[in-house]
Amino acid sequence: MAEQAERWEPGALVYDPQARKVGEYRDSTGPYAMLRPVGGGREWEADPALIRAVTREERLSAEVKAANARSREGALTPHRPDDTDRPPAAVPGCVTCAELAARRDEARAAFDGSAETDANVLLRQHRRREHAGAPARRRIFRYVPYSIVQDATAEPEYEACCVSGDEADCGAGSGPRHDPAEVEEWQRRHTQETRHTRYRRNFADYAVMEPPR
Repeated sequence: MAEQAERWEPGALVYDPQARKVGEYRDSTGPYAMLRPVGGGREWEADPALIRAVTREERLSAEVKAANARSREGALTPHRPDDTDRPPAAVPGCVTCAELAARRDEARAAFDGSAETDANVLLRQHRRREHAGAPARRRIFRYVPYSIVQDATAEPEYEACCVSGDEADCGAGSGPRHDPAEVEEWQRRHTQETRHTRYRRNFADYAVMEPPR
């Protein structure tokens, strides 16, 4: 049986009917084929005479399950303030941090992405080496209860578009109007001319944010 298992290349995906799941072929051990779950996990022993190549649907299903498992693991991993997906912050009072942050700012102002990345890498390494466990800088945002009110200096706009039609919409439109009565009058005329009866109507206005007084 070991000779039969040798026909599978390491890393090949196969289906084990006894375990009823797809596995990644690893090696043969005695009379067994060693398989591992797609995406990693504990290996199991399979009968090399029974395993077969996966179908396209089985491969896709196994890869989707592995991707979902990785996503769930990522969602449970806490986000650290110094993760590499955000620029590192300089530790207040540190001269080296200030110099590297200034170098990064100069590169950013010069649109030199490579130099900016280098400065971030050096600053991140310096923080891990010299400031391990230092609290991350926090930003405090003050909540202001703004009010949303309609802009009295701009007139609202009304518009209608004919969406009647068997295979495609008519597409005729009234164009923006400041008076809704004008849009309704256009609809009546268009219906009289075409017998079309279905319209999509849009309304738009302008709003401003007013701070508390």
